[in-house]
Amino acid sequence: MPQTDSARTTPATPSIPTPRAWAVVLTACAGQFLVVLDVSVVNVALPSMRTDLGLSALGLQWVLNAYAIAFAGFMLLGGRASDLYGRKAMFLLGLGLFTAASVAGGLAQEGWQLVAARAVQGLGAAVLSPATLTLITAAVPAGAARTRAIGTWTAVGAAGGAAGGFVGGVLVDLLSWRWVLLINVPVGVLVLAGALVWLRESRTGAGRRLDLPGAVLVTAGLATLAYGIVQTEEAGWTAPATLLTLLGGLTLLGVFVAVEARTAEPLMRLSIFRTRAVSAANVAILLCGSSSFSMWFFMTTYAQSVLAYTPLQAGLALVPSSLSVVLGSKLAPHLMPAVGARNLAVIGALVGAAGFAWQSTLTADGTFLGTILGPGILMMAGLGLATTPLAALATASAAPSDAGLVSGLVNTSRTMGGALGLAVLSTIAAAATPAVTSGAPDPSSLVPGYAMAFRVATGVLIGAAVLMLLWLPKPAKAVARRG
Repeated sequence: MPQTDSARTTPATPSIPTPRAWAVVLTACAGQFLVVLDVSVVNVALPSMRTDLGLSALGLQWVLNAYAIAFAGFMLLGGRASDLYGRKAMFLLGLGLFTAASVAGGLAQEGWQLVAARAVQGLGAAVLSPATLTLITAAVPAGAARTRAIGTWTAVGAAGGAAGGFVGGVLVDLLSWRWVLLINVPVGVLVLAGALVWLRESRTGAGRRLDLPGAVLVTAGLATLAYGIVQTEEAGWTAPATLLTLLGGLTLLGVFVAVEARTAEPLMRLSIFRTRAVSAANVAILLCGSSSFSMWFFMTTYAQSVLAYTPLQAGLALVPSSLSVVLGSKLAPHLMPAVGARNLAVIGALVGAAGFAWQSTLTADGTFLGTILGPGILMMAGLGLATTPLAALATASAAPSDAGLVSGLVNTSRTMGGALGLAVLSTIAAAATPAVTSGAPDPSSLVPGYAMAFRVATGVLIGAAVLMLLWLPKPAKAVARRG
């Protein structure tokens, strides 16, 4: 039987979610906002952290990398644990770890204490994040309402990443760098209270045990691969240490696949990738994530290093882009019934590509309207339009017993895509930046590298659009006509 666009809604007997279901959505989205916010919120606080704690340049890099590696490495394990041990339990455990680590990081007196706290934050985020999407799909009936709920989840997650620079700039300017971590504590406590009241426990793996060898292999493999990717920013892609680390991560993941193929109760059923919607949507999410994460980094750096914006000004300048990704994510569920999930994802990727192409024309004396506002809105609105139908396609095609695993896959694809994209595009930007022969570098010398990074990201999104057009399931109407 041909596969269809399973996220395409139909008017047949819609189920209306209860107010309590939307309370679950609100709680889950608040948790997702926190963990995504912390990917980027510390960026503007790094100079203050360095001065206060005496961190080296490598130490500063690990303030970011410790979180990203733990987040990406433990994501699949967190997703399967939510299926086996309960979505509410994992949500509470992950948020509790995240909040406690935020306290430790905000009170850190030594650099190693801050790095360790960030790693525990990433672990908490990896346990929490897959549970957020699974709680939403369990609470809201399939159909248009669930698609809107997933759109809200996508928008909130994207807004968390987008708001990091602005929130961090405000907190550092008005208070201190410690508050970029301590702000998580009151918010985390409120979300924990809401979770205790509104969330109900659900699990689909009763009687099953966690595949411990698989869990160890996939976590070690993803963490090692993520470590290798972030190392490229300092050592480069051809350094022996980088190549050995990347090879080690890929080898561990290869062993994981071999073990899973022979295990009676695997952590991840490999047959899940035979579902076109799951495999194609995850690859597309990885490619879109590689562009969106790098966009925030390069736009913030361009605004501060080339246009001489302060951290707060740079954060404010990106607010319209943040709002546009929310708008795109919330508009997507209303367009999907008419356009189809696959077609909307393709359109969104192409709109985003147009924004990246525009951004690649940036200059050293660029204006806010022409080099930040206009292209930023196109880039993020397009990615918002694309990500919501992709997440809906992936989760709608999963069996209930695999809901947590598929949610973990979606989050892992986005996170690993972001880490890989930023590492690759940073290397490309550095290679395209003219070498400085003497004296301090001129800020305008950074422009060719940034422009090249945006041109490559344009090509990635066009490639993602072609991939989606060829690989994602055909819309239901087209299949019906053929039948």
